[in-house]
Amino acid sequence: MRPALLIIDVQKGFDDPYWGTRNNLEAESHIARLLKSWRRLQLPVIHVRHCSTEPNSPLRPGSVGNEFKEAAVPLDGEQTFDKSVNSAFIGTGLDEHLRSKNIGELVIVGLTTDHCVSTTTRMAGNLGYKVSLPADATATFNRLDINGNNISADDIHRIHLSSLHKEFCEVTTTDEILETVLNDN
Repeated sequence: MRPALLIIDVQKGFDDPYWGTRNNLEAESHIARLLKSWRRLQLPVIHVRHCSTEPNSPLRPGSVGNEFKEAAVPLDGEQTFDKSVNSAFIGTGLDEHLRSKNIGELVIVGLTTDHCVSTTTRMAGNLGYKVSLPADATATFNRLDINGNNISADDIHRIHLSSLHKEFCEVTTTDEILETVLNDN
């Protein structure tokens, strides 16, 4: 089976200070490495863009923040889906597209670990897809808990990956994915 690379919300708007302190500043470079290999091997690549309905969001349509980052700009012929919720499967036609192409295996990367990446990974697992999630090709931001205490982006990242691992996906690394894909193709 040929795995598809599903790139979630790698958009300029996530560079905005609005989001807080980010972890894994190397995520985009890992995503770019994966994307380069997928393209070289002519494996399926799917891009997802978050189109926020919030008027002040850095990810709203028509804003520079809604644009893809340089590391993940779609090429002609690569499938792109726009969404306005956390899951790339809701209201997009993604599931229908994957099934029409007989794609049952996904490598999911992007932003942010605890929101759109996690929600999409959970749904993909529930829909029966075999999912790999390279931990170094996703990132998130710090958050305040319900008591106003700061939770670091690293802690959020680690906890969400731990919650996903073995239940909805296999958490792995970019190097492990590349080794597997290169050996299988």
